[in-house]
Amino acid sequence: MSGKLAKPVFVFVNGVSSGGDGEFKLHEKNNLYKASVSLDKGTYKIKIADQAQSCDTTFGPNADTRISFGTATQMSSCAKGEFELKVVMAGSYDFTLNYTKDTPTLSILRGTKKVEVKRQPPAVDCDKWDGGAITANVSKAWKNGTTVRDAYTGQTAVVKNGKVTMTPAPESEGILLLEEAKDYSIAPFSWDNANVYFLLTDRFNNGDKSNDHSYGRKFDGKDEIGTWHGGDFRGITKKLDYLKDLGINAIWVTPIVEQSHGFVGGGTEESFPFYAYHGYWAADFTNIDKNLGSEEDFQKFVDEAHKRGIRVLVDVVMNHAGHATLKDLQDFNLPELVVNADQLPADYSDFKPVGLYGTWSSVNGSINTKTKEWKKWWGPDWVRAGLPGYPEPGVGDADMSIGGLPDFLTESNKPVSLPYFLKHKKDTKAVDLPNATVVDYLVSWHTYYVRKFGIDGFRGDTVKHVDPIAWKKLHQSATAALKEWKAENPTKKIDDLPFFMVGEVWDHGVARDLWYDNGFSSIINFDYQKESMSYTQCMKTADDVYKKYSKMISSDPGFNALSYISSHDTKLFFGDYKDFALQKRAANSFMMLPGQVQIYYGDESGRDLMKDGGYLDQSLRSDMNWGDLDKPENKDLVKHWSILANFRLKHPAVAAGSHATLSKSPYTFMRQNGKDKVVIVSAGRK
Repeated sequence: MSGKLAKPVFVFVNGVSSGGDGEFKLHEKNNLYKASVSLDKGTYKIKIADQAQSCDTTFGPNADTRISFGTATQMSSCAKGEFELKVVMAGSYDFTLNYTKDTPTLSILRGTKKVEVKRQPPAVDCDKWDGGAITANVSKAWKNGTTVRDAYTGQTAVVKNGKVTMTPAPESEGILLLEEAKDYSIAPFSWDNANVYFLLTDRFNNGDKSNDHSYGRKFDGKDEIGTWHGGDFRGITKKLDYLKDLGINAIWVTPIVEQSHGFVGGGTEESFPFYAYHGYWAADFTNIDKNLGSEEDFQKFVDEAHKRGIRVLVDVVMNHAGHATLKDLQDFNLPELVVNADQLPADYSDFKPVGLYGTWSSVNGSINTKTKEWKKWWGPDWVRAGLPGYPEPGVGDADMSIGGLPDFLTESNKPVSLPYFLKHKKDTKAVDLPNATVVDYLVSWHTYYVRKFGIDGFRGDTVKHVDPIAWKKLHQSATAALKEWKAENPTKKIDDLPFFMVGEVWDHGVARDLWYDNGFSSIINFDYQKESMSYTQCMKTADDVYKKYSKMISSDPGFNALSYISSHDTKLFFGDYKDFALQKRAANSFMMLPGQVQIYYGDESGRDLMKDGGYLDQSLRSDMNWGDLDKPENKDLVKHWSILANFRLKHPAVAAGSHATLSKSPYTFMRQNGKDKVVIVSAGRK
């Protein structure tokens, strides 16, 4: 059946031919056809067909179904059904029809061609603000004669007849941050009042260019989508004063441990070398990755953060190890897992695609996945993997393989010895532990960083894919380790608080469940981001959420939630609209949220998306936009976030107080925690 298309074929979107670039053109490879279509965010019905939708040139499923990005999906050439395509980011999308086999396949990836699709935020009914003075009822907060101050502008007013009248700063997007007019200092730290700044270390700031190519890692010389960019601990340390001024009291850094040395192929036709710059593909948990710096660099970062009253959270992975890349097999002396070695460069990190049509994915062709010698890697007692002699991954949360990564047997009670490759790895700190399970090793390895450096907490990755008891063991061990470190370092410690853990349970909301009984005092809240645009457009639409969060958090001292508007996996709020005024309004509703808040690096500075090569999450991981911070709009945005964040630090009532709605128009509410009391007023939209 393979051959050239008999007729012009187009992408049909919701029954309409896209025409133009949407016509499939013969690619450089025989019988490989490509078309590009610009799509806004939404869900579409797609069919590939000629204009008459003739049999033999109508490609799709035989029944309606859904297709995933980046997956080559078999197509009938006489299709009766359509497939559903869900687009979460507007842009150009490349459709590739592979007609070389008896059964044609279709792959879809986000295109690299830059297409500007100007998006407008959805309209939401809200009070209109003319930019003038507003009057707010504060009678339940303060007595007549009390002088109150707007912390945003510094202006004061006296309460008369239970009301105050003030004019919000034009640059505030209509918010008043009311407090009694007196001196305030930063409140004593509590995890209940955490302003957490989450950064990808590699993409934040490069403080030491000498470590940019550790383990032979290379730039690709093109879009650098999946390469290491050079950010490191020295770079973070240099920006600690910026973060303190911003109002940050906790920093969450991506995993610090030694990562897979080499790369895997990212993308398909537009492939790129995909390294472990993000930190979630561990090779050796006992070492700090050299790209990020030395142990001395990390210690200085922690110490300098503590001097500024900033706590350090380290991301930890208990669920999986990293890929065994070709470079790892060379560095770990596992030649039996390599094929066609005589065709490879002397240093495997020099591997490049061969020929006009070669892709970075071809690196995988040099790895022998059929041999039983894979027992010399992690081994079947340690992980599930699709390798000879290994347990096969399952389909449930506990036994699935996330992203094809080797899944640790965290539920196993079987004592294990060190994996072969670690026993023979020259620079590892790993040693055999007596009668230890996989979890015992993982706990020991992660706890080392607490006992050695005095870090304050962990952010647990992929929590629901790990046996709960494993997390409880980690928390118990880390708590003991931090207590020991503080006892041994009385001049370095900044408090006597116990170890803190927050977990990523995918799609979790604000609800108490078993994770809070197994080491976690907070779970990342996925719900807020989903509705954040409504709250951004009109702050009063968040009132029910404010009430719910406040009631749950203030009534249970062992419960909290870490909310966000942007992350490395979901979306970058600024990237959707590139609207500075909108980003300020997002901050207004978000930073007044009860509970803990997580600012993703660049939320405060207007950091934009980067090219993604068809992998949408890669676009969210651009370099911090330090070069923009002197531009008026970006500088003003940073100042806005700083005012809000520092207001939270001075007033624990915002995060941990009771919530009382005082007025719907203008939207006014009070937060109170003991003697601490504030009133927030939103004038509405200009």
